Amino acid sequence: MNSEILSVGIDIGTSTTQVIFSKLRMENTSNFFSVPRISIVEKEVVYKSRIYITPLKTASLIDGDAVRNIVETEFKESGFMPKDTATGAVIITGESARKENAALVLEKLSSFAGDFVVSTAGPDIESEIAGKGSGAQQYSQENDCVTVNLDIGGGTTNIAAFDCGEVIAKGCFDIGGRQVRIDNDFKVEYISPSAEIITKALNLKIKAGEKTDINSLRSLCDEMANLLGQALNISERTPLLERVKTSGSSDLNIDKPVRAVFFSGGVADCIYKTGFDILQFGDLGVLLGNSIRNSRLTSAFRLVIPKETIRATVVGAGTYTTSVSGSTITYTNDIFPLKNIPVFKLSPSEEQRCFDGDSVFLLEKVKWFLKQNDTSRFVLALKGRSNPSYGQLRLLASCIGSALEGALEKDEPFLILVERDIAKALGQLLSRASGSERCIISVDGIKVGQNNFIDFGKPLMDGLVIPVVVKTLIFG
Repeated sequence: MNSEILSVGIDIGTSTTQVIFSKLRMENTSNFFSVPRISIVEKEVVYKSRIYITPLKTASLIDGDAVRNIVETEFKESGFMPKDTATGAVIITGESARKENAALVLEKLSSFAGDFVVSTAGPDIESEIAGKGSGAQQYSQENDCVTVNLDIGGGTTNIAAFDCGEVIAKGCFDIGGRQVRIDNDFKVEYISPSAEIITKALNLKIKAGEKTDINSLRSLCDEMANLLGQALNISERTPLLERVKTSGSSDLNIDKPVRAVFFSGGVADCIYKTGFDILQFGDLGVLLGNSIRNSRLTSAFRLVIPKETIRATVVGAGTYTTSVSGSTITYTNDIFPLKNIPVFKLSPSEEQRCFDGDSVFLLEKVKWFLKQNDTSRFVLALKGRSNPSYGQLRLLASCIGSALEGALEKDEPFLILVERDIAKALGQLLSRASGSERCIISVDGIKVGQNNFIDFGKPLMDGLVIPVVVKTLIFG
């Protein structure tokens, strides 16, 4: 049994906007005598748009109509129709990731992206997506080593470290090619708050509205490269590194030796290639690329040329944001797609109390979660147990059913995520226990964390699996 779906990725970044189309092939990877296990076994990019300058109405507000025109044009150029795409992601990244921008893009792209993820990618998730799109994760997995991907765009550098394919550290810094914009006469048109912090620390003459010089700009870029080296433990960290850390970013702590580094994002081409005019892009991109190429960032580790540079995030968005559930699932009504559902994940001790049947405890926890998140629905996530008895599952279902009935409005669904393959039995027991017409969706094979959000797509492969997207930050 196999199936193929078309996925679209749209990346709206600080500097550029791109669209790609990918084919994701799913296959039953279990043997004949086992429960079906559907996996995405192949990802192929079949169309890449040209790279657009992100259209803006103001310095920080995206032109939603212009973005819609870009997407509409690329659908026509690709030969695909919105109805052809089964899943996808619109990822708003870097300095473009603002709440008002996300809401605007949602509105303007609704007819194209009705079944897609549309979210602002916080610095952590953008780091991971870019690291997958560049090939750093795959290299780490295939070579059993630690790799780091630095995705350097216009406004930020998103860093992800992978150990044998697993993410072990993520972080983001306000270091990028468009932190300073200059004209051909070296007049500074714009300088970001982060670049001002570095400029003042070095006592450089770079000020908006005034002329600067090539030596000052080189000094700024050299220090940016030095700070990225500090982030990768090449040299001792200084207080300045903390001052340019992106708001909302995790602390980047890589506690294992790094074998290889990848660079992606718009600045990456200026690292791997030479011959660019210094002011070719009217910003720091070329100079920053030169500074990084001449720094210890490229000599302290094995330097790998990635599969994708400037397209890493959009490729990651189009091919890596979607996973599929296990095949032992239950859903009593087809209310898909469901988007932006907050996750309440039970801790091991909380889960044990639910297996013990403590529904009063769970009811209070659920009420608290709904109030804290100002939401009327949520996904209850638990790890589950391997081969639980019927009695254990029945008691768990009774506890969950009682608590959710007491906390949710009558028209809200029961949404359950389980890591272990017990979702089908749990969902069936919940349906019997509830004794109502309430919609119940119980899905397994998906790992989530606290503060995640979930998108459920329409069931695939004759309803056997559900595409699921796990997101770490929505409109943040």
